[in-house]
Amino acid sequence: MKNIIIALDGPAGSGKSTTARLVADRLGYIYIDTGAMYRAVTLAWLRQKAEFSEVGICNLLDKIKIELKQSEKGQRTFLNGEDVSDEIRTIEVTKNVSPVSAIGCVREKLVDMQRELGKNGGVVMDGRDIGTAVFPNAELKIFLIASADARAKRRTLELNGKGIVESVEEIKKQMNERDIYDSSRDISPLKKANDAIEIDTSDITIEQQTEIVVELAIERFSV
Repeated sequence: MKNIIIALDGPAGSGKSTTARLVADRLGYIYIDTGAMYRAVTLAWLRQKAEFSEVGICNLLDKIKIELKQSEKGQRTFLNGEDVSDEIRTIEVTKNVSPVSAIGCVREKLVDMQRELGKNGGVVMDGRDIGTAVFPNAELKIFLIASADARAKRRTLELNGKGIVESVEEIKKQMNERDIYDSSRDISPLKKANDAIEIDTSDITIEQQTEIVVELAIERFSV
């Protein structure tokens, strides 16, 4: 099998991270969670307790080192040598990651990192602009969607499992706000690539959507 790049985009709660991880496991590929990288930058800024400033955040980039490492528990995210995999999933980081991600210098630096990580193929990379900005020539592009209710319920269960209590209504509100922000930003907005295959995950299981992507990837191996 040749090593290809699988770009998996979509809004929060569509199942892209779990699907991407499972697809990578099935294919023996490396899974790269690009959202974790943006969350790490957001966490670094929040820890400074500084006012939101594009200049300040751009300057901060020179002082931080972000690493993605594979472990038995999956991908772990390190910020200046510290494992912050759990901390970057807090509500506070989630509420602030969109405006931080929209800053030009942040996207430029992290996109360069993502391209370097995936340059040799054999990766499943998920995010919001992988198929449009990071790897527009990826051999397989998937765009996952799901109803707002389905996405909110999934994210609520995920947070509850980590001991974070939030109502479905509040999570749905946050997701809607983030969708609007991410889809309307000037730099690398969330959108489906013209040649991406759209999969609605509202009423299918993670196992089913994983199988669909694996089958599509296998088709690409012979092209």
